[in-house]
Amino acid sequence: MRRALPSYGKLSKEASECMQECVSEFISFITSQSAEKCSIERRKTLNGEDILYSMYTLGFENYAEALKIYLAKYREFEQEESEIRRQKYLIRKEQKRRERLARKMGSKLSHQDTAGMETLSYDLSDEDNDYEFTSKISDDKSERDSNI
Repeated sequence: MRRALPSYGKLSKEASECMQECVSEFISFITSQSAEKCSIERRKTLNGEDILYSMYTLGFENYAEALKIYLAKYREFEQEESEIRRQKYLIRKEQKRRERLARKMGSKLSHQDTAGMETLSYDLSDEDNDYEFTSKISDDKSERDSNI
């Protein structure tokens, strides 16, 4: 709350506690309405749409509209982040597989004797927040040696 006030503004402890109580009551009010809706629909989990629906039905349309936009953008962001985490996981998994293979073959091959092995590399590019996952297999010995 202090950040919403001007730098010279003061906030009493009682005012802060009163505001916390009001916010808690508001959250409880909206959540109980959402829980009732879920109970009628025989669901055990509340989701964002349930909260938004309750806000609309209780007369908080202005807040619900803003939160609807926020929820959509949040879900979009989470989906992109999830895909990036998945891609990084796949890269690590492939690297570990190659390390295990290199250890197994280590007694048979030295780093100079890898002419017949393919090199797999991944590129995560950020072009206007569209994340692409590309892979290429290189047959160029100089490129392979630089990756070792």
